Amino acid sequence: MLSSTQAPNSLSHTWVKRTFVWLLYLIAFYLVFTIYLQGEILFALLALIVITSGIYIFSNRITYRWRYVYPGVAAMGIFVIFPLVATVVIAFTNYSGSNQLNFKQVVTQLKNQKYFSGERYSFKLLESEDGKYQIALDNNKLQKNYLSEPLVISNLQGNINISEVESLPDQPVASLRVTTQNRQQLQNINLILPNNDSLTMSSLRQFAQQSSRYQYDDTTTILTNLETGERYKPNDDIGFFEQIDSQDQFTGKRLEPGYTVTIGWKNFIKILTDKGVQQPFIKIFIWTVIFAFLTVVFTTALGMIFASLVQWNALKGKAAYRLLLILPYAVPAFISMLIFKGLFNQSFGEINLILNNLFGIRPEWFNDPFLAKVMILIVNTWLGYPYMMILCMGLLKAIPSDLYEASSIDGASVWQNFIKITMPLLLKPLMPLMIASFAFNFNNFVLIQLLTGGGPSMIGTSTPAGNTDLLVSYTYRIAFEGSGTQDFGLAAAIAVIIFILVSTLALFQIRLTKMQQE
Repeated sequence: MLSSTQAPNSLSHTWVKRTFVWLLYLIAFYLVFTIYLQGEILFALLALIVITSGIYIFSNRITYRWRYVYPGVAAMGIFVIFPLVATVVIAFTNYSGSNQLNFKQVVTQLKNQKYFSGERYSFKLLESEDGKYQIALDNNKLQKNYLSEPLVISNLQGNINISEVESLPDQPVASLRVTTQNRQQLQNINLILPNNDSLTMSSLRQFAQQSSRYQYDDTTTILTNLETGERYKPNDDIGFFEQIDSQDQFTGKRLEPGYTVTIGWKNFIKILTDKGVQQPFIKIFIWTVIFAFLTVVFTTALGMIFASLVQWNALKGKAAYRLLLILPYAVPAFISMLIFKGLFNQSFGEINLILNNLFGIRPEWFNDPFLAKVMILIVNTWLGYPYMMILCMGLLKAIPSDLYEASSIDGASVWQNFIKITMPLLLKPLMPLMIASFAFNFNNFVLIQLLTGGGPSMIGTSTPAGNTDLLVSYTYRIAFEGSGTQDFGLAAAIAVIIFILVSTLALFQIRLTKMQQE
């Protein structure tokens, strides 16, 4: 039993612990609420789940065993599940280079736009005493001059009254460098003239009267251009403020930037129906499947042949050959890709120099779509066969030598042994790895990006697309290439399709492996 002194100590310890835990919860909720106010709903939800679950697990004895797996589970949620969910969500929106903000952010940005609504005044800084400066304005049209009190330029902020004077004093004028160094402070002030007009800095040598260009009515959601009188209303179908006529009908003229809205299945429908997207998507999809399939076929066949050769008993110097054949696997892949890019150079590459001397031809490897694809397959086969060769070298040792002895008695040739015995016995255990290699090459972004950049470009497409693009590089180009035309929503939709295809391959691989084990 606890003594009379131990019981209060235990109780106080419990209350201190609970208070500390609740304080952590309050901090967590404050952080989540702050993220939510910034319009980042998904990030707020992620923070809420990860932080609160972590506090609960590490503050309760009944969840003690979960403390060891929580870091791994949390990392999986942050780096795997969350990006996947975010990609799926973006796929159902119009999120793009011109539609990145939420509605409130767009309204705020438009309301902050200014236009020149009054007179413009030439501006200069006059050096004064104690390192201070006076702001001097003059307007030749109105024949008026204005001068401020001596000011510390580095501390300028808010409204500053400026007085009218008959003429500006004969004081040294500060250099343009001083104005440039203090531009931020000068842009943050309002100069108040004697008639209460407010002037703001419009250039390095000018102040002008500026007014808000747009006025927004929360009740009618109408945005009015105070300079021209044009009226705009949010069009949630496209995510832009669009001009309306006297009958409140949209006219087609819209304002930048746009805001993000949910558009349902439109991105997926666009892939299937828009000719500018459908045609390159189908071509790139077919090429991606062919590329991945041929890469697996070529690397596996070459790996089998080389593995059989380096383990052939009649071959002398097998160790040297084995080392030379494995070297491509030891060199970093990106270095090999860049070297091959130089070797295939159409004007100065060694490959074209040899072909020109032997046959008088100079293939345009990077300009001709077919030759570019052939080049990619050659390079990828070179990079991939050592892996398959190493696997086959290990599997060859598991094939009973009795099979080859029996076949030699029957008079089988070396080629017949390879076709009838070696290849069938290697393909079965290699099948799951070949499927994994197919899935990897299905998304082989680095090879395409470093070797061809997706080129040569396709003609007549509404999205940036190249003849050697894979689906993954095509998605990247849609999302990040082009000036203001980045379509993240469409790229996310294609990424979802890629995920489904690769997941199907992964499930097929697991199923095949399970069947082989059974």
